[in-house]
Amino acid sequence: MASTFFGLTIAGSALNSFQAAVNTTANNIANVNTAGYTRQQAIRYAAEALRVNEKYGMAGSGVTTTEITQTRDFYYDVKYWENNAKVGLFEAKLYYMQQIEDYLDDQGDGFVSILGDMFAALDTVRDMPENTDARQSFISKSQNFANFFQSMYIGLKQLQEDCNQEIATQVDQINGIGQKIALLTKQINVIELQGVHANELRDQRALLIDELSELVEVDVRETNVVDPQHPDVFTGGTNYMVKINGQTLVDTFDYNTLKYVPRDKKVNQSDAEGLYDLYWDRDNIPFNVTGKGCTGRLKALFDTRDGNNNEGFTGTIESVRAGDTGDIVRIKDPSITDINSMTMMDDGVITLNNKDYRYSGFTYDAETQTYEFHLKRTLSVDQRDELTSSKAAIGENIDAMGVPYYQAQANNFLREFAKQLNNLQKSGVDLEGNPVGAFFVAGNSADGTEYDFADYDADGNMSTFNNDYYKLTTANVKVSNSIYRNPEKMATQFGDSYADGVANQTLVEEMLKLKHDVKMFRGGGADEFLKCLITDNSVDTQKAETFYKNYSNISDTIVQKRMSISAVDEDEEGLDMIKFQNAYNLASKMVQTLTEMYDRLILETGV
Repeated sequence: MASTFFGLTIAGSALNSFQAAVNTTANNIANVNTAGYTRQQAIRYAAEALRVNEKYGMAGSGVTTTEITQTRDFYYDVKYWENNAKVGLFEAKLYYMQQIEDYLDDQGDGFVSILGDMFAALDTVRDMPENTDARQSFISKSQNFANFFQSMYIGLKQLQEDCNQEIATQVDQINGIGQKIALLTKQINVIELQGVHANELRDQRALLIDELSELVEVDVRETNVVDPQHPDVFTGGTNYMVKINGQTLVDTFDYNTLKYVPRDKKVNQSDAEGLYDLYWDRDNIPFNVTGKGCTGRLKALFDTRDGNNNEGFTGTIESVRAGDTGDIVRIKDPSITDINSMTMMDDGVITLNNKDYRYSGFTYDAETQTYEFHLKRTLSVDQRDELTSSKAAIGENIDAMGVPYYQAQANNFLREFAKQLNNLQKSGVDLEGNPVGAFFVAGNSADGTEYDFADYDADGNMSTFNNDYYKLTTANVKVSNSIYRNPEKMATQFGDSYADGVANQTLVEEMLKLKHDVKMFRGGGADEFLKCLITDNSVDTQKAETFYKNYSNISDTIVQKRMSISAVDEDEEGLDMIKFQNAYNLASKMVQTLTEMYDRLILETGV
């Protein structure tokens, strides 16, 4: 039979158990406003019954608290992390798209004003072609036009550099989070191998995953560590793996880090210098954050910094042959067949069959629509055979209208505008009847000279080794020094009409048509250029805003579901406090009753 004091033991177990329950409730109340805290509860079970060798069977032995655990649903954690990456993606996209939108809107009024002033001055030249002041006014307004594009280049470049710097900041944050997760996992395992739950440490780790999920897409897997000799026996430890964009950041106690490496060669002509590429520090392999399935704030930064609207250079390798200083790769079926749209560096890196090669320049044959890239190395026969028929690319095709897209669009328009105006100028003569060169030229920052596009081929052939419109970008456009210093060098009449005198207005009238009538950018005239870019950006901004609102609303719903399970509810804790207090008081009454019984038994019935 049970001990005489068995009832007191049972009542004592109730006191201990409800004391633990009250303490757990107190801990919940204390952390009601603690970020990341998960509500805890004391789990109680009836203690193991005892055989008392009586006909009524076994006697209950009270209650026992088996563990204090969290009330958390991993399903809602996963849903929150998946959605939070999309919130981070579109929040960052919206921010930078609005930056571009504000910039283009501000530039829009300026462009309309500058273009209007330029053509108004040209209209004055038409009325007074021999007047040097009128010519100088038009030339000055034209230089303002060139300065506008240089200013546009600088503004977009600064935005690209801002994105680049934030990428470095986010990478440092990811590395810090990965290190903290690995350290917390080690501490958790040390505690839980002793058979208890490390609840507070798990809360800290989950909060870090919440922060990480905004930056990159995360995938979390936690598995139990079992005894190899007895697979059904759980040791108490766990393996905890965190992947970002499908690649392992944390593997239990071990963690990897990312590093940002400045490019030594630009991908696009108008890119800022030293843009970062990401690599895993340990294996030095690239970290891909621009794939279609990737999400998170980091992807938005890369989309803004590198987005080219899938208009990068791609093609198929037709052949590889030996050249004077290195092999020459001939590429067919190129994605870019117009000199105005060429964004590749004249000295850069091309990816052939998924391997990078340096090149020193390229040529384009418009008739066959093929490129020839001059590599800086000589390949073996086997390497040449391996490359033939494989794919070629420069940079990546990124489905986003980022800074490179807007820079490329501006270069595209400017080259065509300069080409049209220069062709008219070159067909005319100055006041003395002499042939005229290019009006708009490209400044050569290396030696201070000018590219006057003397090698321009109207058939569309182009070589980076020649003096062609490929050299012209928004960064270096300017009015020719000879015309800027000598207004009489500007042409106002065609050569075949020089005998008619300076009053002939035909050439100037053709130049005036460039504002509205000549289609030179996406089916519109010069005055439609910036409107097209503003429209592009407005659509992109509206799309980002819509998706950001949608995913934010989804996030609010998930958070509500998540909090309904894991958050501390003050009313619920208040009820638990009263419930456990009453239970504790009742157990105390039982102890008091049993004490009186034992007093009667021991003091009054003893011999």
